[in-house]
Amino acid sequence: MKTIDFISLGCSKNLVDSENLMGMFEANGFHVTHDSDDPQGEVVVVNTCGFIADAKEESINTILEQVARKNAGEVEKIFVMGCLSERYLADLEAEIPEVDGWYGKFNYKELLKRLQTQEKELSTPLPAGRGWERVLTTPRHYAYIKISEGCDRHCAYCAIPLITGRHQSRPMEEILDEVRWLVSQGTKEFQVIAQELTYYGIDLYGEQRIAELIEQMADIEGVEWIRLHYAYPTHFPWRLLDVMREKKNVCRYLDIALQHISDHMLTRMRRNTTKAETMALIERMRREVPGIHIRTTLMVGFPGETDEDFQELVDFVKWARFERMGAFAYSEEDGTYSADHYEDDVPEDVKQRRLDKLMRVQQNISAEIEAEKVGQTLPVIIDRTEGDYYIGRTEFCSPEVDPEVLIRQDVKLEIGKIYQVKITDSEEFDLYGEVIN
Repeated sequence: MKTIDFISLGCSKNLVDSENLMGMFEANGFHVTHDSDDPQGEVVVVNTCGFIADAKEESINTILEQVARKNAGEVEKIFVMGCLSERYLADLEAEIPEVDGWYGKFNYKELLKRLQTQEKELSTPLPAGRGWERVLTTPRHYAYIKISEGCDRHCAYCAIPLITGRHQSRPMEEILDEVRWLVSQGTKEFQVIAQELTYYGIDLYGEQRIAELIEQMADIEGVEWIRLHYAYPTHFPWRLLDVMREKKNVCRYLDIALQHISDHMLTRMRRNTTKAETMALIERMRREVPGIHIRTTLMVGFPGETDEDFQELVDFVKWARFERMGAFAYSEEDGTYSADHYEDDVPEDVKQRRLDKLMRVQQNISAEIEAEKVGQTLPVIIDRTEGDYYIGRTEFCSPEVDPEVLIRQDVKLEIGKIYQVKITDSEEFDLYGEVIN
């Protein structure tokens, strides 16, 4: 059977799609690899991102790199799936005819049927809705759990609803079955992801059910850590904070994109919240879940952002002292409300200056927060080795995006195991520690 190399771009939700499809291919006799440094497969599948300009550019460049390999005889066929081809299918087909097949965000399973007919009659694909027999591309001890697709919010700048459609929750029991199966495979840490985590359940059950889902997930034997990604500030389900506080295996960590703080900007962005409500939300989170680490994302340079708006954002970051924060400059996206109704009137050099300033402020805050951990003993999960160190994370850190803990290889540690680690030193983003007992 042919070897199929998968290349996944963009967010972890895309990665889960790739893992599901890889599992289906393996179940049908194909050999799959993922993000191989030296692709050897006869077939390449590129899972694209189409969120913002930089992501689209990366996706296009990756496709063209594979086209060059095909022209050089290094690969037989190229297939493209994901958000970029979901949104720009006709244009892409015309511009890059060397690609053998284009699939969107939701019809990518048809690729399996296509390759089956080109090989021989194979076993029946996994039934729709059973995606947990997937091939993990992460280390075995952690996995991403996608609980829904799409988004019902209509923020002015965001193209996601145009690509993925309305919010669709997965049935709760299906998700819990997936978690049980992953535990049986050795997974102990679960990154729960959705475009809009807190909306979970409304379409299926008529009410927000995220707190119940996480509570039931936490009760599954073998689940050691659960971490929550991409909440929304409006109509936040407060019961979720109770679960986070009461369940020891639910990490005191919440990823919630706030985007801005100026009421002027929040209104133009169509965020359906206010400065006062946002600040009250943060205060309540910190009060009800002592020690919580909040990760957020902020935007600079949105159309109409004044110097006063930006300074208000800087002052907010100084007040909030986010444990984790990312920021990006506004990029106009076709078909969004802001593209249709606003002029992109903040010059690019001003956007970049504002972005640099905001991140400098956060850099100092992050360094201070990490330094405060020196002397504490914290649970740390070991992800890998690198040079003379084991590399791990505390409950306050998601893979690949947050600070890591470096532990000298003076004693033998087991990858995927959680140890009690005394933090001995800190740098700007990373910590150093030593295992206790």
